[in-house]
Amino acid sequence: MAAPAIVNGGDATERETRMAHSAMTLVQVINGGYHVITKVALNVGVNQLVFCVFRDLLALSILAPLAFFRERRIRPPMNRSVFFSLFFLGLAGTEKVNLFKIEGQTKVGGTLVCVSGAIAMALFRGPALFGGKDAVDSVKSVIIDRSQPEPNGWLISSFLGFGFDLWHIGVICLIGNCMCMAAFLAVQAPVLKKYPAYLSVAAYSYFFGASIMITTAILFVREPKDWSLTQSEVLAVIFAGVFASALNYGLLTWSNKILGAALVSLYNPLQPATSAFLSTIFLGSPIYLGSILGGILIICGLYMVTWASYREQQTTVSGNEIASSSGVRISEPLIYRDETGK
Repeated sequence: MAAPAIVNGGDATERETRMAHSAMTLVQVINGGYHVITKVALNVGVNQLVFCVFRDLLALSILAPLAFFRERRIRPPMNRSVFFSLFFLGLAGTEKVNLFKIEGQTKVGGTLVCVSGAIAMALFRGPALFGGKDAVDSVKSVIIDRSQPEPNGWLISSFLGFGFDLWHIGVICLIGNCMCMAAFLAVQAPVLKKYPAYLSVAAYSYFFGASIMITTAILFVREPKDWSLTQSEVLAVIFAGVFASALNYGLLTWSNKILGAALVSLYNPLQPATSAFLSTIFLGSPIYLGSILGGILIICGLYMVTWASYREQQTTVSGNEIASSSGVRISEPLIYRDETGK
């Protein structure tokens, strides 16, 4: 009677895996919209630190009550070991890849294809296939037209003093963001095994992040008027806090629990593709050949890795079914035991 239970468990696991992949696709689509909306909001004068403070506080106000009422029965106590594991357990959180099997080789190949697509979108532009000069001019009028020039903080001014321009500083910040996100997912994956309340993990993360952001804003935002927002800026904060933060990080944390850090991280290259697509729809910006080729490579790479992970999961479930139905212990494959255990 053990085999049907394993089959049902395998079906449930497969269903959760499909839902997690769909959730990560939705996360990247929302992130693409977040980048477009935030770009417009920041360039019309809202202070970036104030924007982040309101965004994080709004997300925390949503995640904390949800975690408290939904997970109060399953949430384990936050002891000292769990607290410090938020910072240190990620050092051991790696994914195993068997390069001697087709699944492992496909995972590595798919990862390379996916990363190559993201690099192609960043480095190769090519001709504009959709949109043209008029669209570019309209985008510039939205993005560049500001009521006042944006002041540079001490960190940006330091980089400018070394001869960097703002575009290079942006690239450095993006690289740092990718490294921090990878570390966040790597730390989070083993924490979720020990502390399975995923909404609580997301809420605790936002609590620490909001605390640091508020402290930073109090120290560096000098003008009281920077804390006032226009109606359009409030709408941008609401989208960022509700969808791009609370919803996205709840889905991301849950998907990390199901898929692992490596697969979750692999969805990040979808962001430039969705951002380019949404920029064309809402801002009229052109889509270039490099964006289309890069997007195709990203989707192909994701499919390769997802297929390999599915094959590995099916092999594991089939092996468990055979071992359970035959009464053969995995640790003692040559010893048969009957129903009495003899």
